[in-house]
Amino acid sequence: MALKLEIDADSDGFALHFGGRIVLRHSPSCPAVAIARGAPTVEMVRGNFRIEDAPQERRDLTEWRLVDGGIEFDEIRLSWDAEFITVTAENSAIDRLWVRFHAEPGETVWGGGEQMSYLALTGRRFPMWTSEPGVGRDKSTELTRRMDADGMAGGDYWTTNYPQPTFLTSRWLAVHLDAACYSAMDFTDPARHEVEVWSNTAHFQVFAADGPKPLVSALADRFGKQPPLPDWAIVGAIVGLKSGASSFDRLDAFVDAGAAVSGLWCEDWAGIRETSFGRRLFWDWQVGARSAERYPGLDARIADLAARGIAFMAYANPYLSNDADLFAEAAAGGHFCLRRDSDEVYLVDFGEFDCGVVDFTRPETRDWFAERILGREMLDRGIMGWMADFGEYLPTDVRLADGSDPMEAHNRWPVLWAEVNAAALESRGKTGEAVFFMRAGFSGVQAHCPLLWAGDQSVDFTRHDGIGTVITAALSAGLVGNAYSHSDCGGYTSLHGNVRSGELMQRWCELAAFAPVMRSHEGNRPDDNLQYDSTPELLATFARWSRVHAALAPYVRALSDDAAESGLPLQRPLFLEYPGDPALFAVQDQYLYGSDMLVAPVIEEGATSRTVILPGDAPWRHVWTGEDFAPGTHTVSAPIGRPPVFYRPDSPHAAVFADLPQALAG
Repeated sequence: MALKLEIDADSDGFALHFGGRIVLRHSPSCPAVAIARGAPTVEMVRGNFRIEDAPQERRDLTEWRLVDGGIEFDEIRLSWDAEFITVTAENSAIDRLWVRFHAEPGETVWGGGEQMSYLALTGRRFPMWTSEPGVGRDKSTELTRRMDADGMAGGDYWTTNYPQPTFLTSRWLAVHLDAACYSAMDFTDPARHEVEVWSNTAHFQVFAADGPKPLVSALADRFGKQPPLPDWAIVGAIVGLKSGASSFDRLDAFVDAGAAVSGLWCEDWAGIRETSFGRRLFWDWQVGARSAERYPGLDARIADLAARGIAFMAYANPYLSNDADLFAEAAAGGHFCLRRDSDEVYLVDFGEFDCGVVDFTRPETRDWFAERILGREMLDRGIMGWMADFGEYLPTDVRLADGSDPMEAHNRWPVLWAEVNAAALESRGKTGEAVFFMRAGFSGVQAHCPLLWAGDQSVDFTRHDGIGTVITAALSAGLVGNAYSHSDCGGYTSLHGNVRSGELMQRWCELAAFAPVMRSHEGNRPDDNLQYDSTPELLATFARWSRVHAALAPYVRALSDDAAESGLPLQRPLFLEYPGDPALFAVQDQYLYGSDMLVAPVIEEGATSRTVILPGDAPWRHVWTGEDFAPGTHTVSAPIGRPPVFYRPDSPHAAVFADLPQALAG
């Protein structure tokens, strides 16, 4: 029997129950709803936002009465049907709602989309607004302060490319706000989980299950599951190079070093421009004069790679530079967002160059981009995948073709962008064969985007913006229906003298090998930073871990096929498999790879050992030594080249795991 919301009311208040749990409780001392009129200010600089509000006439609503079909407050109606709760303001002047869901002592909360700093959200507030995540993301650091002074670009613990107003609790409940407007989830009060909604209507969907795995599967059913990853994407590493035609010779050096290579990713395929931030791409997504100069004979090169079993991958984003050839074509076709005060194309400053925003609220424009650019310029040339970058930059003062409010459309933009990419694959019969990957997202992106990547981490070990954040990103995104995540192996953002170390490069290889896709990146300042082909040692390191990644392909194939059915992520927080141990609820620096492997990457600079939690009641086998460890907490040796990785000796995939040392040795 399907679960449904039920009310329990008396003279003191009421409670809504779902699946035997209290979801929302109201009493005069703890009102469930508050209202106000907003007075917002929004400022954007290159995808970094400062959003403030000064709510007027805010008040908690205490008086209520039970009526046919719901609850009436002063100026508010609360209703429910099956698993849905709706709060509606009857006064159109009200555009701020606070809805407070019941919390119990000691309850842990997760969710929020892709979070970089904290897996467990308990005790903190998280605005839901897609944006640049920032550089540093820690107000106590000099780097973050410098970036804040330069275009509000420092970020904070909650800034993310991919927010989602969905939270899960350790009572195995989940609540989803079905809206794209600005919102915030506040878990600072242990007595309630408060959701702030910038609208006059708030529509919530409630989920309940007997444990975290069926709860995550239910969310995957709700938002959409990704197809299984194609074999080519998991049987070797994707090497990211952006040095024009010489990239092909450099790739051969990786192959000669013994690397298992499945793809060559050249994000500079359409040309480059140099800026103070570093080497940027020329945003004109076609094989034109700049592309031909940088990659002469590209079609033949792509075919040659394909004959060797190596896919060629490229790059695109939903903006076109106003000095690019495609800009005029797009403008003539009415494909850009416009200024509110004129019919001029709205231009966004992306850092020393300006771009038009392709208006995906217009069906003809979605079709044009999918066919003209992604279809004809990329897929028809044999390109097998690409980074579908950005999606977070929709300004809040543009004019959209469908007349919608950009404050409402902003969070929807990554989903529209994903739909365009997915439509291009479908138009060529390439769904599940070609792969695009995105960093931006919002509710519903899961149904269209086959693979996430964690964004532009700093090239360091810092707590809020370094290597460790890619683990938190994968685990948090996986809880809301994203089965696959990976990162830029080596990191990306290098500014103000922050450059890659050999140690970081090696540790990132160790981590990336145990992700569904292993892909390197040269970063924003490739000439200032070490690359994996900079030294024989680094090249050998990458080759070794690419072979480990390839050796895991049979296991990843099994996990991927299961994910298409169950929606369960490949990289899992420990509590997903062991929900009975609250001590695991906030663990975010190690993860289960499927249910049979445990990975504890080294993410602290200079560390040669680390603490590892081995959950459950059965032994775990150390991959590199073959030693069996009892469940519990252990300090494990972890020199460079031997990250702590364990597996279940009774796993049906034990033979695959036992062969990993041989793959590492070559």
